[in-house]
Amino acid sequence: MQANQSNKHSEDFEDEIDFVELFKVLWDGKWIIIFLTTFVSIVGVIYSLSLPNIYTSKALLVPVNSSSSIPGALRGYAGLAGLAGISTPTGGDEGNSAKALEKITSLSFFENNILPNIFLPDLMAVKSWNFKTNKLTYDESIYISESKTWVQMPSAQKSFRSFSSHLSFNEDIKSGFISLSIKHQSPFIAKEWAELVIDEVNAFYRQKDKLESEKAVSYLNQQISITSLSEIKQVLAQLLQEETQKLTLIEANEAFVFDYIDPPAVMEYKSEPVRSFISIISAIFGGLFSIILVFIRHYFFKRTSSK
Repeated sequence: MQANQSNKHSEDFEDEIDFVELFKVLWDGKWIIIFLTTFVSIVGVIYSLSLPNIYTSKALLVPVNSSSSIPGALRGYAGLAGLAGISTPTGGDEGNSAKALEKITSLSFFENNILPNIFLPDLMAVKSWNFKTNKLTYDESIYISESKTWVQMPSAQKSFRSFSSHLSFNEDIKSGFISLSIKHQSPFIAKEWAELVIDEVNAFYRQKDKLESEKAVSYLNQQISITSLSEIKQVLAQLLQEETQKLTLIEANEAFVFDYIDPPAVMEYKSEPVRSFISIISAIFGGLFSIILVFIRHYFFKRTSSK
């Protein structure tokens, strides 16, 4: 028993010796730790200051309820309309809001609806934004602003990938509300692009339903003119009336798929980078790296001297 107690005291003593040795190693290497931690921290601060400010413009949206914009009588004739080759309206319900979100993130939507309406250097070549003059500075290695020429013209797919990195959205399953965000060095462009995306997706589906409705009206007029049965004519006339009302609503309704709860705004405060966080992480990384380096240095020289 005395032997066991003796061994226990010996182990405790060794642990104490190890702890003291570790502290001594750190103390001997304190200048290395201080220097490296300070150096990495300064590098982190310089790096964070070199990053451009990014502003985020957000829009809170609600899917437009199709039942509020579609005549009730037309839904009653949905079966007959289907037999006649006429589709019921597509705008605004939950299914179409999901389709619209997928459409927003598609290459075809970017090429046909977004790309023609933006100044491409604002997407692909911006270096910084001056908040006093509200002017952008472009990277001359990509785009020469004086001559308005590209060093290398970016492809549509490359531009699409860049735009996708600026765009994000989240959907609240409970409320059904959708938050759409655009990031950019200029808060004015961020707001402009957020509005553009919503306007264009609404216009896309409005135009789609308008064309379908116009085809339906043309088809019904044709069928009425060639149908001799009075009962069929009466049904077709009712469908025509409802389809005409639907066409009128389509042309009048700008918020066809999404409506604003809170429109995008020009933000005064940046959303990123969080420079304080970058500086803290740099200091922590520098401290850990210097401590590991001190221990490696100590045990390397210790092993070398023992040989």
